[in-house]
Amino acid sequence: MSTPKNSLELKFERTIPAATTDVYDAWLNPAVPGTPWNMGDKLILHPAVDDFFYWLVGKTAHYGRFTVLDRGARIQHTWVSPNTDGEESMVTVTFQKRGSETLMTLVHSGLPDTPKARGHEGGWNHFLDSFPAHFAKVPAAAR
Repeated sequence: MSTPKNSLELKFERTIPAATTDVYDAWLNPAVPGTPWNMGDKLILHPAVDDFFYWLVGKTAHYGRFTVLDRGARIQHTWVSPNTDGEESMVTVTFQKRGSETLMTLVHSGLPDTPKARGHEGGWNHFLDSFPAHFAKVPAAAR
């Protein structure tokens, strides 16, 4: 993946009341509300290195390839959609232990610096604002 000359990087952080492996596992689970995989009209999700996802929301297709899956530490995958002008960008999610909680950081890099690409800010905030609620509802023993 080459980084566009005028590229945009978006960074988001949330503190989640759960262990790093629980947060990591939940983020890849399409049954968990607050993940991008939980909503949409069609989902094909194969979370394995060099495997892919395809996610359709309305008429907007998103797809990419997993490049790093390090349980409890890091998820990295490419991201392509009409809002990236069809160019490949990169999403990196890291999980850092903070006492009994996890600092989850999502960085979306290599985006073209366009209004459409800036729209990812609202999308990622939507997911990351609702994702922690899953952990408030699920007892630790059940995760």
